[in-house]
Amino acid sequence: MKELARWLTVGIHKFDTWGKFLDQAPMGLIILPVSVLFCLTMLGCDVREGSPGGNVESQGNAPQVIPIQDNVPLPLQQEKSKGNDLPRIVAFGDSLTAGLGVPPDDAYPGQLARWLREQGLAYEVINAGVSGETSAGGLRRVEWILKSQPRLVILELGANDGLRGQPLKKTYDNLKGIIEGLQAEGVIVVLAGMRLPLNYGDDYTEEFSDLYERLAKEYDVPFIPFFLEGVATHRHLNQGDGLHPNAEGYSIVVQNVWRTLQPILKELVPQG
Repeated sequence: MKELARWLTVGIHKFDTWGKFLDQAPMGLIILPVSVLFCLTMLGCDVREGSPGGNVESQGNAPQVIPIQDNVPLPLQQEKSKGNDLPRIVAFGDSLTAGLGVPPDDAYPGQLARWLREQGLAYEVINAGVSGETSAGGLRRVEWILKSQPRLVILELGANDGLRGQPLKKTYDNLKGIIEGLQAEGVIVVLAGMRLPLNYGDDYTEEFSDLYERLAKEYDVPFIPFFLEGVATHRHLNQGDGLHPNAEGYSIVVQNVWRTLQPILKELVPQG
């Protein structure tokens, strides 16, 4: 690619302008390199010298608010988990699960895995969080999640729906579909409740938080009343955006999750 770019540059600079180049250059000289560049582009090659390609948002761990989108790829950690005989817990969620802005070991799934080992419980914890995920995107990922054969899934989704102001019935139906899809395969679902900032209006914020409680009762699933209890609105426990916990904040999230998980896990597997 570098040689092709150098060749084109030298050839073009022999003419004063692009117009003269197009007027005077043989047609084959124009068509051949353009065709090659087009084919390389269609194959996904990055023709810019020194550019690694890929998503700019993936570079670094700087806190940021990711635009709401439905991403489908799962972390490589999920692929690496195959072949491990330990019962699996999948943390299924958005950037609050993925751990946007902190190292993977400081996100709540990483800290939860360490906590479980300290309690003598032998489980593998898989981080299946995707930044920007909505409940609709999560519903499309259910079959993918099931490929890891989880024994238990911690479902943390819907916050991005609420921040976007989506109809609550749509969020409710999507979460309902996720729970039904997981339970149909014998997976234990632990539902994490979420809340919205008060500036979204009393009626909307109240109905939003209520829909999680309704789902928990309807499907008889273990329920974490508020995933960010003791963390939300506490500046020293969050990153600069005020939305995503820092490592210390995630340690509190782990305790919120543990209060609901403890009686379940001790029944599922003997202590180590």
